[in-house]
This record gives sequence, C-alpha cells and structure tokens, in this order.
Amino acid sequence: MKALFLNGTRKIAVQQVARPVPKPDEVLVRVEACGICGTDRHLFLGEFPSHPPVTLGHEFSGVIEAVGQEVTDLQVGMRVTGDPNIACGACDACHAGRVNLCHNLQAIGIHRHGGFAEYVAIPRKQAFALPLSLDPLHGAFCEPLACCLHAVDLAGLKAGASVTVIGGGVIGLLTVQLARLAGATRVALITRNPAKRELAARLGATTCLDPTSAEVEAYIHQTGGADVVFECAGLASTVAGAPRLARRGGMVVVLGVLPQGQKVEIEPFDLLFREVSMITSFLNPFTHARAADLIATGAIQVAPLITRRLTLDQAADVIASPAPDGEIRALVVPSLANGA
Repeated sequence: MKALFLNGTRKIAVQQVARPVPKPDEVLVRVEACGICGTDRHLFLGEFPSHPPVTLGHEFSGVIEAVGQEVTDLQVGMRVTGDPNIACGACDACHAGRVNLCHNLQAIGIHRHGGFAEYVAIPRKQAFALPLSLDPLHGAFCEPLACCLHAVDLAGLKAGASVTVIGGGVIGLLTVQLARLAGATRVALITRNPAKRELAARLGATTCLDPTSAEVEAYIHQTGGADVVFECAGLASTVAGAPRLARRGGMVVVLGVLPQGQKVEIEPFDLLFREVSMITSFLNPFTHARAADLIATGAIQVAPLITRRLTLDQAADVIASPAPDGEIRALVVPSLANGA
C-alpha cells in the first residue's frame, strides 16, 4: 500500500509498504479521508516533536477492513473515526483523569503510523462509530472538533455569553459553531481573509472583523470585550493581543499551536488589574465521541470547510508548503486517482 512517511526534518515522501495487520485489540481501517493540519506542517519543519520514520496523519476516518481477535463490538464494514491520542492509563496524569496530559502519550500520525495511507491499524479503544450514511469525508473533522470541544468545556460557556474567536481556519470556524450551540449570543470572528469572514457569518458568527482595519478597536469600545476569547490562529502576535479583547473578568483560551520554543510577551499588570485569566487547551480528553455525534447528526457543518481533495502523491508537496491564503482544510483521499 501507499503511505506518506516523515523520514526526518523536511524529509517527506510516499513509500510502498506492507498493509498493516491488526493486533488482537486493534482494527484495520481503510482510510477514506485524512485532513492536513497545521501540526503536520510543524512536524515537517521539525517544530513539533515526533518519532520518524512515521506515517503522518492524525485527522482521519474510514471503513473497517479487519478486526483483531479480541475485538467483538465492531465489525468489518463499519465506518469509524480514529482518536489519535493514546494515553497509557497508568501515570499520575491518567489516574487524575487528565489523559491529554499523559506522561507516556502516543499519538497516531506522530509517534505511530497514521492516516496518510491507504490503511491504518488503530487500537479498538481509539475507534468511534460513524453512520454509513455520512459523507465519507466528514469523519475527518472529528479530531479537530474534539479539540475545540475541550476548549469550549474549559471556558465554561453559559447561555448569553459573548465570545471572540481569533483565526478563520478550521479550528476557528468549528469554535464559532460550538460557541453558538453552547448558547453564546454574540460571537465575533477575527480574520484577515474576507472569504473566511463571509463563511463565518453563514456558520453563525454575529460579527466578522478585519484585524487590519479599525473594526476591532471599535468593537471592543462598543462591547467592552468578550466573556471568552478563543485564540485559534497560532501566531505569537495574536496570542499576545488576545487579552485586550477580553472584558474585565474575562478569559482567554489558547488553542493555536505555535512552534516549539517560540516566546510571546504578555503584560501581567493588565491581566492582574482586569483579572483576565489566560489558559491553554490541549488535545481532546474524553470529547471524541461527542465530536463524532455532532458530525454524524449534522449539528456542526463541515462540508463548507473542505477546500480541496488531494491524492497521497500530492500530499507531500502540500504539507511542505505554507497553506494558501483562504484555505481552510485540504483532505487527503487515498482512493483518488487525481486531485480535486
């Protein structure tokens, strides 16, 4: 089968390898779609730790082709989404229920072979069923949605809350939808790209702002700031600027991933005297099943987030290049003969 391997920093190529054989507690999944995430580009550039050589791809879904002998509740032919984050269950973080902070965390597509391949073998406990009636590409959004769910959970959003989302990528646009579902009545999306602002409005944002204009300052002056600010852009400038978008007593939740080692300047005086809390949200502890249900029921719209479909052979060049302006999510579809 074909698989896209990261062989080291800036070394990525499609290789022919044997189809994996599922272990007794695993299922073999024929990959239908796998999203190219910003983390994949960080991995390629050596800005995020990984264990090469490894097949990349952690946002995937597909159909079960085989099951291990210990797997009795999933069958061949079922569609599943894979939670890539495998906790050990034995360390103090796991015992405290903080599985996303597991000391021995192993991630599919980072530490073990992932979804940029025709087939991937995953532990049964990491597989969550999706209906066969679902568009086969939509299951690839379960992993990023699960991460957004964790952030919204941490924020403790209440009905009537005001929210500002920084960044119009897939994380930002999913967070906009979740904020509205959680009861936020005012949701502002900040992004430079006009097409993303237009899409955000269709997906539930009540205000869409261009950070290069005076709109943001005017909005803060008018509203006093947001109860919760979600930083989804993953830029040093937006992380540093996020607290000024929060009201007195508000909260900033950082979802965006910056390169390892990058520093950000924060003004503690401002945080202290306005009592603005600033927290981070990492991965998807116990939220993947909820994400799968939101996707399966159509409560979250993901079709508008698909910018293009790629073959495995095209994926290497796309990961090795910055995302084009306006792109939301490119999906690798292993069954494709040509990109679309």
